[in-house]
Amino acid sequence: FFDQFSLTAFMGIPLIALALTLPWILYPTPQNRCLNNRLLTLQAWFIRQLTHQLFLPINPGGHKWALLLASVLIFLITLNLLGILPYTFTPTTQLSMNMGLAVPLWLATVLIGARHQPTHSLAHLLPVGTPTPLIPILIMIETTSQLIRPIALGVRLTANLTAGHLLIQLISTAAFYLAFTMPTVSILTMGLLLLLSILELAVAIIQAYVFVLLVSLYLQIR
Repeated sequence: FFDQFSLTAFMGIPLIALALTLPWILYPTPQNRCLNNRLLTLQAWFIRQLTHQLFLPINPGGHKWALLLASVLIFLITLNLLGILPYTFTPTTQLSMNMGLAVPLWLATVLIGARHQPTHSLAHLLPVGTPTPLIPILIMIETTSQLIRPIALGVRLTANLTAGHLLIQLISTAAFYLAFTMPTVSILTMGLLLLLSILELAVAIIQAYVFVLLVSLYLQIR
């Protein structure tokens, strides 16, 4: 069952490299013209709405991250949705890739906060009114929670997508074998598989949104 998550190569070329470049080919490039086609209009509207929702609670100084986070959001959504198709590979089921996205983004928020608002950033490590004996303990706890944030980002995305793919494979395998012995149960299982596939489509979009939303919240804290 876990063979679908193994890194494979074709003619010496890792398929993960092909999967990472494919999303950028699917989307058309906007043109500097007054009239665009419907696909470009829909794409611009979708990105504008997502960007508005992400940066609504953030100060204007953080809006410079709009292009980066919107690109990461579209990238993750495309990879997650393409991974649901049959005979495809989902790069976001690899913890190494998700950590490669989470750690630099988290580290960028920490460094920017330390550069522009060092006092405000350090103040989060110690709540106001903390008793003196608890100060070292709370500082260690808050520092640990800060270091766990990128791990939580990567593990959350990996675990949710991996669990969904495993459930789909398990239920589809059960429906196939039950078709020869208990056709009625097999039909019910296929109905469950259809509902699970619809749920997985929602999870693919929601998990990408949650990933970018948490990064934006970390940026807001900074």
